[in-house]
Amino acid sequence: MKFWIILFTALLLTLAVPAAAQDGNLQESCVTTYDPQADYFPDKVTVQAAEGFIVEYFGNYKQVTVQIPWMGAEKPLVYTLVQCGTPAPDVPSDGVIEVPARRAVAMSTSFLPAFTDQELMDVLVAVDTVLYTRNPAVITGVAAGTIAEVGGGYSGQEVNVERLIDLQPDLVLTQRFSADDTDFAVLQQAGLPMVVASDFMDTSPLGVAEWGKFISLFFNTEAAANARFEATQTHYAEIKALTAGATARPTVFAGTPYDGTWYMPGGRSYLAQLLADAGADYLWADDTSTGSLFLDVETVFDRASAADYWMNVNQFWGSLKDAEAEDSRYTGFAAFQNGQVYSNNARLNENGGSDYYESGYANPDVILADLVAILHPDLLPDYTLFYYQQIPASQP
Repeated sequence: MKFWIILFTALLLTLAVPAAAQDGNLQESCVTTYDPQADYFPDKVTVQAAEGFIVEYFGNYKQVTVQIPWMGAEKPLVYTLVQCGTPAPDVPSDGVIEVPARRAVAMSTSFLPAFTDQELMDVLVAVDTVLYTRNPAVITGVAAGTIAEVGGGYSGQEVNVERLIDLQPDLVLTQRFSADDTDFAVLQQAGLPMVVASDFMDTSPLGVAEWGKFISLFFNTEAAANARFEATQTHYAEIKALTAGATARPTVFAGTPYDGTWYMPGGRSYLAQLLADAGADYLWADDTSTGSLFLDVETVFDRASAADYWMNVNQFWGSLKDAEAEDSRYTGFAAFQNGQVYSNNARLNENGGSDYYESGYANPDVILADLVAILHPDLLPDYTLFYYQQIPASQP
């Protein structure tokens, strides 16, 4: 009798013990036996710098909210990400996506660094175009036919909906720039599993970089995204700290006119934040806008004629002679006369695609290091510029 009592007690204790904790998020497989008490996402992200998205975890699903999916959007978008092999919850949602996604489409080059960093190139089945990327895996994949080009985005071509449908993606990461975005409407009408990522709407450098965590949510690669962002954040802080004791803050202005309008970055813009952290006195820092100001050359000259540096100029200028040929008034800027004119065009591909707007968005610490080396060369004396280069007086 005593034996049976011991056996029965052991059985009860066994049944009372909760299921063993899952060792990391599932990245290659689905759940085979669903446990409603289990936490299927032991690796989680927390949002620290980005203002554009938030995420909540609920056992077998996540809900991610894109706060402002496009300029002028009237409400956020909420996506429900369900661990495959488990039941979808009955919750309000703008889209339900099973994770980990195994066939993904990236409609912006700004998404590609996350695919590389999180080792997700094997799930990438299409991009909008290969024309403007410097990502070697994408270039090789398109050439080999393992990654398709589907148009839309910056390709200058209509999105090939039929091709997208044939690819049978379970995730299409895209951007939407306005309520009347035709690419978005076409994809939506086709019933494709679309997710809008508004990384470009964040204005802090680290906030933009943190959208790598957003992408990780769809592949259960949160651990890799956390490690990548932590390293970037740490290095950014180290570079920024170099300028804390700088006795002089050089004056800076930025941009060049297009069709007669000078698009000057606002005082709360991405570039303005970088320049402040690099120890510069940005001449439009008193402005409170996050976008661009629409100015004329005369207005800019009135404020910036004596500025020490001129940054982010026309990426197609090969020399200051090109600048002078475009508008002789540029020669009146002190920065022009002193040769302190810099472009973020050091990494252009043959089609004019700029890596500054691709890998640079994931590496604001490297952009910051470039700027510190330019503005305070004594702080990084042996540094080699990566995204930036000085515009020479004439072509070599």
